[in-house]
Amino acid sequence: MAISYQLKPGERLSEIELAQRLGVSRTPVREALARLVTEGFLEPCTRGYMRRPLQVQDVLDLYEARMAVERECLRYAVERASPLQIAEMQEFLALSRAAAPGTAVQELVELDESFHNRIAAMSGNAELARMLGNLNERVRFIRWIDMEKVGRDSTQKEHGAIADAIERRDTKAAAQLMDEHIALRREQIVEAVTQGLARIFLGDELAK
Repeated sequence: MAISYQLKPGERLSEIELAQRLGVSRTPVREALARLVTEGFLEPCTRGYMRRPLQVQDVLDLYEARMAVERECLRYAVERASPLQIAEMQEFLALSRAAAPGTAVQELVELDESFHNRIAAMSGNAELARMLGNLNERVRFIRWIDMEKVGRDSTQKEHGAIADAIERRDTKAAAQLMDEHIALRREQIVEAVTQGLARIFLGDELAK
């Protein structure tokens, strides 16, 4: 609910109301809310919690943090990945390319995340992989919006080029390709946030 903005930016939440809404006791709701605060989705406020606003600077900060983590994951992956891991990555890309035309954007984003998570796993650093997982969750909604514009073909080609650079053990080329793949200019983020807010508050049909 938090990741997909079913909880709207600025919406106030309470343990009691959420427990009733979800049909569970207050204890797991309290634990979930505390975790969402820690992970950056909610903010404590008077008598409860609030979904953090969707703001351009916050998204920009998240993308910059993601780029930094991705660079380190990639550097270690080039150094440490086994031939078997690289072969499995290439097999995964072949399967993802076979996804049917018209595949839902959410599924395309999942495939994209899976590719990046594989690189994080190949780094051999569990903490970097955990950090990337959290960042991906926090930018996922914006990535749904952005994927509609970028399209599947472009993403697949970029993944293939990154995978080939890893296979060649070419750190410099892999890093440059990764930067180009995940970077969003500020104006792109402004546009994605604007469209995202329209969808959240007005609904998909009005936002198109």
